[in-house]
Amino acid sequence: MHVPVLQKEVIKFLAPKPNENFIDCTFGGGGHGLAIIEKILPNGKLLGIERDEEVIRRLKIKNQISKIKNNLILVCDNFANLKMVAEREKFGEASGILFDLGLSSWHLEKSARGFSFLREEFLDMRYGAQNYLTAEKIINEYFGKEIEKILKDYGEERFAKRIAGEIVATREIKPVKTTLQLVEIIKKATPDWYHRQRIHPATRTFQALRIAVNEELENLEKALPQALEILKKEGRLALISFNSLEDRLVKNFLRNNRSRLKILTKKPTSPSLEEIKFNPRSRSAKLRAAVKL
Repeated sequence: MHVPVLQKEVIKFLAPKPNENFIDCTFGGGGHGLAIIEKILPNGKLLGIERDEEVIRRLKIKNQISKIKNNLILVCDNFANLKMVAEREKFGEASGILFDLGLSSWHLEKSARGFSFLREEFLDMRYGAQNYLTAEKIINEYFGKEIEKILKDYGEERFAKRIAGEIVATREIKPVKTTLQLVEIIKKATPDWYHRQRIHPATRTFQALRIAVNEELENLEKALPQALEILKKEGRLALISFNSLEDRLVKNFLRNNRSRLKILTKKPTSPSLEEIKFNPRSRSAKLRAAVKL
């Protein structure tokens, strides 16, 4: 099992106890889920939802979940369908629900789906094959204004118009199929000083395309009210976001439901310097938590 971001903090805020039932809406490599299951033994149940069939297949091949099979219900689905999944599995109310909204290291490094701008891969960016939309389709078929809006809305990219214009000009000559093709387009469309910033100049564009392809913000908006409904009284909700768009959405949801939730994190909890040193990708993580009144 991989070491997940903010694991100790998640366990602290969720406070799982023996025989309680929890939901991990983004099971992934199982790091958070395993830590929760250790606390809810012997009879507690964890409903793990994972959108990517390949991730689940790999877990089963590696026999990583066999030891906890009596405590784990693992489902391949979108957490936007949270309530339906819980009802289908006859799961009932939950003592705690976790959302870890980060992109996994496996998706970046091993999936070969074009999530990373550091290696040559086809521009797919889908979490699951059931999704028909790909980054390549957006890049090669959407109008320039639509691409610009995606880059602005989902990437907060200051050079969205210039990048979209360069994409359209390039695809008129030949289709844009791969990650490194797109990186070169972004570099061509942006000034030299932008290439020397702390983050890679393609970071925001790739984030925007990934969010658009997988409808990440829309799915989160659908899931949060369902989570509140499924939580039992005094049940706890923990959410880890990795960009300002997700964090803003989570923060506003918690604030707008203060009549039903007690917010446990006045300010979001961030990884320690030690964790960031061990796992640099954790640096942008923000954890917010609340308890249902």
